[in-house]
Amino acid sequence: MPRHGKKYRASREKADRLKRYPVEEGFSMVKAMASAKFDETVDVAINLGVNPKYSDQMVRGAVVLPHGTGKSVRVAVFAKGDKAKEAEEAGAEIIGAEDLAEKIQGGFLGFDKAIATPDMMKVVGKLGKILGRRGLMPNPKVGTVTFEIGKAVKETKAGKAEFRVEKEGILHVPVGKASFGVEQLKENLAALVEAVMKAKPSSAKGAYLKAAAISSTMGPGVKLDVNDLVALAARG
Repeated sequence: MPRHGKKYRASREKADRLKRYPVEEGFSMVKAMASAKFDETVDVAINLGVNPKYSDQMVRGAVVLPHGTGKSVRVAVFAKGDKAKEAEEAGAEIIGAEDLAEKIQGGFLGFDKAIATPDMMKVVGKLGKILGRRGLMPNPKVGTVTFEIGKAVKETKAGKAEFRVEKEGILHVPVGKASFGVEQLKENLAALVEAVMKAKPSSAKGAYLKAAAISSTMGPGVKLDVNDLVALAARG
């Protein structure tokens, strides 16, 4: 069992482990408990009523957060010709085709997200073992395999958050930084939950949004009132 420091234990005492907090109060607490010397990331964990071992209950998608994630994102694009130029104009740091694939096979991984045009997937597909295990493989389901390269690059750099349910039925997604205001965090979370609700599989039965909690990188978790979370997303 991990041992936590004095700051963590002091923060843990501020939150009632049995209480489900309204979203606004929850974010206020998380911000107050973020005591690291760096700007901590604020994450949400959402427990969904799905069983991901069945392909028809997989929940996956992406959403552009209104206020971004607070993280600077280096984007690599697999494209040629006009699409390569489009990627450059949109702000992609790394652009290439077979030459980029060779660099990656040689150990280069100096980027946070990868995007590809559909015609480049024969090249990218050979990098599956390298990119896949790091969560960098382009995928049409989250908009990273597309001919709309400029749009994809801009959205990614603006703060596009991808989500994918894990085998326990839980999503873990960053929704901002501890330095963000409560309203910014609320609006980011609302956009995420709205996207997750839209991604609900038709085969999912019973309660879909079962539980949720938020936390900063070094801070304890704060459980949220699911009804308040759903209402927040409905208000947009």
